[in-house]
Amino acid sequence: MRQIPVDTANATVMVAKTPQPKVKDRRTGEIALDKDGVTLMTVEVMFSTPDEVEILKLTVPQPGVSEDLTMGTPVALTGLVASAWENEFNGQKRHGIAFRAVAVTSLAAGASQSKAA
Repeated sequence: MRQIPVDTANATVMVAKTPQPKVKDRRTGEIALDKDGVTLMTVEVMFSTPDEVEILKLTVPQPGVSEDLTMGTPVALTGLVASAWENEFNGQKRHGIAFRAVAVTSLAAGASQSKAA
């Protein structure tokens, strides 16, 4: 699957929903893990450029998610990529774009100071 880097240089990005563990199977509640066994998180962000605003749902490994991310927290996205996907479920084809980042880091004033302490 081809991954396309997403340029965030001219975007304002803020948390739209508190990060949650990514659910692999809704029926069983099984949490999604990456190939190394690290828990994956879902982080919804408001991605605003001068021309438009979108809510993106990102998949991020848990260690890459800053603590204390709440709605409205300004964030930086590291290694954001987009990947096209397609699947078939109950005879219906579905497709879309999945977004994945290496890290979502808080840009709030106190966040960088608490990490340095």
